[in-house]
Amino acid sequence: MHIMYFTEQPMSAYPAEEGLKFGATALMFPNTHFDPVAGSRLYNEFIEQYKLAEAVGFDGIMLNEHHNAPFCMQAKANIFASILAAITERVKIVILGNPLPLSENPVRIAEELAMIDMISKGRLVSGFVRGGGQEQLATGVNPAYNRERFEEAHDLITRTWTQPGPFRFEGNHYHNRVVNPWAVPLQKPHPRIWIPGVISKETVIWAARHRYPYIALNTTVEQTNRIWELYDRTAEEVGFTSGPEYHGYLKQVHVAETDEKAIENARQFTWMQGEFTGLAHPVWSTPSGYSSPEQRRGFVEFSIGRGSSPRRRPSFEEQIRDNMIIAGKPETVIAKLRQVMEQTRPGIMSLWANDGFISQQDSLTCIRLLGQEVLPAMREAAKELDLKSPFEAETPVSLEFSQDLRPRPAAAE
Repeated sequence: MHIMYFTEQPMSAYPAEEGLKFGATALMFPNTHFDPVAGSRLYNEFIEQYKLAEAVGFDGIMLNEHHNAPFCMQAKANIFASILAAITERVKIVILGNPLPLSENPVRIAEELAMIDMISKGRLVSGFVRGGGQEQLATGVNPAYNRERFEEAHDLITRTWTQPGPFRFEGNHYHNRVVNPWAVPLQKPHPRIWIPGVISKETVIWAARHRYPYIALNTTVEQTNRIWELYDRTAEEVGFTSGPEYHGYLKQVHVAETDEKAIENARQFTWMQGEFTGLAHPVWSTPSGYSSPEQRRGFVEFSIGRGSSPRRRPSFEEQIRDNMIIAGKPETVIAKLRQVMEQTRPGIMSLWANDGFISQQDSLTCIRLLGQEVLPAMREAAKELDLKSPFEAETPVSLEFSQDLRPRPAAAE
């Protein structure tokens, strides 16, 4: 199993009551509430957390980016990835991920990632995402073209990494007369690509058709297993057998010296769930054209009382009860993680360990306890359950570079 450390890098120094008063903290919440002095302190605290995560034995550090909202201070994940490439020695640098539709120049993303891969001596894992709905509006990108731009930018990046230049690329959204970067990745044919997501079936299918591992972001056990069913069925259709090495899971986990202290700190995870920092205006978060017809149907059914919200989050107490949030002293957390691992069988696991107003001292204690007690137990359980990572299973980086595909059945004449 590949085990990563993750924090959302929240801007926890902003006045939460102002966000509640405004009614939303994404997109239009005034940035006058941002404190650069506190931001500088927090950025450096996150670096300290990442350095400790490597020291205590995590296999990777997961990074992401968001825009125009206090819940994530990473406006560009590649910047933090560049820092980690220079100050760490062993951990994989896992970017989940670069929001491709927001970019007007995917070749530049390809160059940045190639530099990170070379500086880190081949430790980059590159993930790609569509970006949040409000982020399309923040960058002036038409939400209706989100998926088209995502897929086209992906094709241009992977081609930039694998096809010698110069060559010309003419797509519907990107036009490059000359593609000929001098920064190309150290890893060949290219760095591994992992695709994170939450509720989009289209993205699950797209990832499986490319043979990219899919990382389920803090979904319930039931949702996660439905995702694996869809992924595995699609994998069979394109000619390979899926398994734990293609299944990733991000889980909110906080460890402290006592169960009581851990649960108190774990309440800060509600920042991402609409209580504090995660407040989102429904029109901005799901603008017209951004979602698929199936997802839009789900939200409409909810609005007229015929279904539950596709994004509904249960109460904190329910999440603790159902292991959506896992919190406690090491013994408590180990037992609960073992149960989740048995139920979902991921070969990649990211522990979202600290968020909100958790103090730096408590954050570092959590990381230390995870490394000393929880990670060894997880590795032992993963070995017993045969939960191999893509690195252990030596899987191909993509369907395109697979040598073991089964012939697809011919269509009936």
